[in-house]
Amino acid sequence: MDLPRFIPIFPLPNVVLFPDVPLPLHIFEPRYRAMVRDAVAGSRLIGMVLLRDGWEAEYHGAPDVYRVGCAGRIVETTPLPDGKFNIVLAGLREFEIVTEQRERAYRQASVTWPAESVDERLPADLRATLVHVIERYTGRFGDGDARQVLGDATLGDRTLVNFFAFWLDLPPVEKQCLLEEVGGAPRARRLREVLEFRLYASQAGELEHASRRMH
Repeated sequence: MDLPRFIPIFPLPNVVLFPDVPLPLHIFEPRYRAMVRDAVAGSRLIGMVLLRDGWEAEYHGAPDVYRVGCAGRIVETTPLPDGKFNIVLAGLREFEIVTEQRERAYRQASVTWPAESVDERLPADLRATLVHVIERYTGRFGDGDARQVLGDATLGDRTLVNFFAFWLDLPPVEKQCLLEEVGGAPRARRLREVLEFRLYASQAGELEHASRRMH
């Protein structure tokens, strides 16, 4: 599909979108209401980007953002009586910001799009070890719904990686690092490493706590 070189961008401090993932949003600020109206009348694309630390002082201006984001297509729009919107974005593609322009109340950017890798398959051993560590992580931290998703044999490799990169309870900056990994296999390996480290850190913390109680 042809993707525009110029898109609206929506910076948030705690959301990192990935391809193949749905994202519901409540749009209430006037500038982003205008963004939604313009997007619906045009390409229906919105580029989600993560705000960098220190954004609070400049939130109503143009605080720094990470240059790599993910565009989503508006697939549901519910106008509300007060002019606000509830929308659902379907994660589409990663992009990289080249330059920003401020012709509208909301932020817009010229972007480049990486090559799409829809048919990329993970090595069987990588998928198996990733599924195993996700099962360990979600079981340990109480995310019981993950087992049903992991048991879906129709779930493609890319969707599997992107869904859990988005859905798991990880800090936004770690999710941003995952988004910036190019290709399904590198992103899968990075996700596996992140979860293995967090499991190790959690276990080490529990052992340290138990040791202190014994002394």
